[in-house]
Amino acid sequence: MARRKISVIGAGNVGSSVAQFLAIEELGDIYLFDVVDGLPEGKALDIQEGAPHWGFSNRIKGFTTSDPEAYRNLEGSDVIVVTAGLARKPGMSRDDLLEKNVNIMKSVGSSIKKYSPNSILVVVTNPADVIAYALHKITGIDPSRILGLGGSLDSARFRTFLSLELDVSPKDVNAFVLGGHGDDMVPFIRYSNVAGIPITKLLSREKIDEIVKRTRFGGGEIVNYLKTGSAYYAPGVSIAAMVKSIIREERRIIPCAAYLSGEHAKHYGAEGIFIGLPVKIGPGGVENIYDVDFEDEELKLWKKTVESVKGGCAKVDEFLNK
Repeated sequence: MARRKISVIGAGNVGSSVAQFLAIEELGDIYLFDVVDGLPEGKALDIQEGAPHWGFSNRIKGFTTSDPEAYRNLEGSDVIVVTAGLARKPGMSRDDLLEKNVNIMKSVGSSIKKYSPNSILVVVTNPADVIAYALHKITGIDPSRILGLGGSLDSARFRTFLSLELDVSPKDVNAFVLGGHGDDMVPFIRYSNVAGIPITKLLSREKIDEIVKRTRFGGGEIVNYLKTGSAYYAPGVSIAAMVKSIIREERRIIPCAAYLSGEHAKHYGAEGIFIGLPVKIGPGGVENIYDVDFEDEELKLWKKTVESVKGGCAKVDEFLNK
């Protein structure tokens, strides 16, 4: 039986970490793409050379995309992970960053549309929910086959901080975060528990609020330590969990950015955007979205994050129509 094929566009720290984790899981052959000459080939070879110790037999290949014809190697990808894009630099506004990344997505998206339009897309480039919207517009791929990183990573951080505070295994902590990936994310305290015990029975409200705040700014905390870069190990494994659920048909329920339409749009009060939701991820991509009820304070936070994402999508429309 032919091995599955997973392509990763962007061979920086996040992309190469994803490629490594996917290889170790033996989910398929990994094709790594980047515009920087030699970077994807070098990263691919480096991962491949660890195969005897990691114990995988799949193949890792790299392709420099300064020649757009290199994207031909996307053909037949089961899953494409998109991490390509710029990081925000000092003096750059969020709109400036978004416009630059949307322009990058024009090239990436047109190549996906040309060579592998039947793939499932996992979008990582920030802001992932808004960039997922951009790639949907550019590629025309059915939105049920597009997922954005956000909740998978934010929920992992939330669960980690709770486990550290309680000194328990993170495996026994169940908690999730919905909404946009950033300051407006919505952690759901009511649904958070340790082996079924509500965290409100284990921690004071003040301590929970501290952990929620740390979760919201989890990425920034790492940037402050690293000074010259952002997180990539936790994002990498959070992405790999999503891809694994697709390839292995695990059908895990993982919070991630998914497209709102129909009855789900009515429930969540938003339509035609990608935003963090509880999603069953399987071989078809988004196999189900679960509706979560809101209390008053949660609804206030939810409306705020929806407006933030809508604003980003409106900017995407403006940039694509230039």
